[in-house]
Amino acid sequence: MSGYKRTRRQHQKQLIALENRLKAEMDEHRLRLQKEVETHANNTYIELERLAKRHAVHTDKEIKAATAEEKRIQQQIIAQQKKELTTFIDNQKKEYRLCKDKIKEEMNEDPITPKEEKQERLSRHKETVQRSQAEDEAHLLDQQRLVYDRSCRALKRRTLVKRHEFEQEQMREELNKKKTQKEMEQALMIRQDESTQELERRQLQTLQRLRVELIRLQHQTELENQEEYNGRRQRELHRKHALEQRQQPQNLKMLEMQIKKQFQDTCKVQNKQYKALRNHQLEVSPKSEHKAILKSLKEEQTRKLAVLAEQYEQSINEMMASQAMHLEEEQEGECQALKQQLQQEMELLDAYQSKTKAQTEAQHERELQMLEQKISLCRSHLEQKIEEELASLQKERTERIKQLFERQEREMDAFDAESARLGFGSLGSLDFPKEDDR
Repeated sequence: MSGYKRTRRQHQKQLIALENRLKAEMDEHRLRLQKEVETHANNTYIELERLAKRHAVHTDKEIKAATAEEKRIQQQIIAQQKKELTTFIDNQKKEYRLCKDKIKEEMNEDPITPKEEKQERLSRHKETVQRSQAEDEAHLLDQQRLVYDRSCRALKRRTLVKRHEFEQEQMREELNKKKTQKEMEQALMIRQDESTQELERRQLQTLQRLRVELIRLQHQTELENQEEYNGRRQRELHRKHALEQRQQPQNLKMLEMQIKKQFQDTCKVQNKQYKALRNHQLEVSPKSEHKAILKSLKEEQTRKLAVLAEQYEQSINEMMASQAMHLEEEQEGECQALKQQLQQEMELLDAYQSKTKAQTEAQHERELQMLEQKISLCRSHLEQKIEEELASLQKERTERIKQLFERQEREMDAFDAESARLGFGSLGSLDFPKEDDR
């Protein structure tokens, strides 16, 4: 029993040591997974920060480029209008000279009209032409100013549209980056869940294999000890029977001596009875009959002693035969009883071991079912978490796009309303010269 207890303690220590080692392995595994998640989160933060900085740089470049484009187009419009104004003034001067020469020619052909009248007519015509040219030039300048203001307004609208498109592109890039990072994070979570499942299954198999091996060793030890105990019991009974066989002649001799002593004691009693009977017969009988009486009594005594001796001899023989048979039957009974007892103990041990094995198998089945239920529950929670995160991300995407479009629509409506108030009307159909169009 002490050996069994010591074996069980050793097995328990082995199981506890394995459980501690597996727990440490699982803790290390979970810590590694946590570090992977933290690393991915840090990388995601860095990527988004880098993207935000890149967007800020691009936005600054776009603003500078749009400002430079506005200045370039404005300078081109001013240069074009200056060119148009110069051409217009030159044409006015040519037209003025032609009219002046034509009037002079007409005046030269009219000798009747006095010179003062001709000069006054020429002065009036000059004033009329100059006033008309000044009005035409003012009208041209007004038209150019209107075109310039309308072009600048249209240019600002085009810049606003480009900025809106640029904002939309940046938002799409940011949202796509977030979606990609979220998909990578979820793929990482799925891989971690699968690796954790694999580790949990492997650890359970390792623990159950050790438990089965320890039970097998325990059962083997119990069986070996039972077989050794059975052999020892059988050897002890064999030695006991051998000792009884060796001691039987001595015991029989002692019994024979007791019977002989009883025989001797009986003989002594009969002798005393014979002497008493003889003395009595001699006393009551005549002396002449004493010889015959003595002879008859002697013969009777001899006959009785012979019968008694024969009886005691028969008793001795019967006792020896009975003792031998009794010893054989007793030893055979003890052998059968021991065999039956050892068989029952072996059956009890086999039943106990079978019960222990069945309980262990049932325990292993329960542990496996519990693990699979736990794994299924964890996977269900993970899938639900992934769905919720995707739904939240899609909701954020929809809200941000909606807010961006609403803000841009308000800005465009406000710009168009301001343009209409300033009298520019529709500005979406104006074309502007490109940088290479000179």
